[in-house]
Parts: sequence; C-alpha cells; structure tokens
Amino acid sequence: MATDAPPPSKEQHRLPSAEEFSEVQQSAEFDELRRSFRSFAFPLTVAFVAWYLLYVLLSNYAGGFMGTKVFGNINVALVLGLAQFLTTFLIAWWYARHAAAKLDPKAEAIKSRMEGAE
Repeated sequence: MATDAPPPSKEQHRLPSAEEFSEVQQSAEFDELRRSFRSFAFPLTVAFVAWYLLYVLLSNYAGGFMGTKVFGNINVALVLGLAQFLTTFLIAWWYARHAAAKLDPKAEAIKSRMEGAE
C-alpha cells in the first residue's frame, strides 16, 4: 500500500553560520525560551519522579496499606497504579498546551530569523 506523502518544500532557507548559532544561543530571547522550558519541565519532572518513587516505596514497604480494599476487589495499589497512567497523560497534555502557547511561538520567531524568512 503506497502512501502519498507531500513532496519536499521547494522553498530554500538560508543556512545560518556557526557564529550566528552562537550569537542566538547567547541572546536574551533564547535565554527566555530556555527559561520558559526549564521552569515548566524541571519542577514537573521532579514532582512526577517523586510521585512514582512514592508508589514504588509504598508497594515495597507498605503492603498492608496497598492491599487495603477500596471497593470490591479494587485495592489502593490498583487505584494508585492507574493514577500513575492518568498523571502521565495529564502531564503530556499539559506540556503540549504549554509548548503551543509559550514555547513554539518563541522558537518559531528565532527559527524564522535564523533562516532569513523575516
């Protein structure tokens, strides 16, 4: 089964020099982009890893608590395990919104300027 991929763009962009990359990397605009990314990603990563490790530690050392029935055959371990999946998807969705609103416009502006499209 063949797929009809669009042909590559005929539009040519100017390739920036190594000096231009270094200049942009040291600019306030790039620093703001990096700060926006880090201020979102790092705390969320630390929080998620802590949440995951809490689950692992509870599973290993608090078997009685994790085995507590919530309702029917559903126990605390299953609820917290499913919550791990839920938080993973929520974080991915939240990051996608953050990137689209805050990171992508800044990155696109830098890219456009570097390629000489402005």
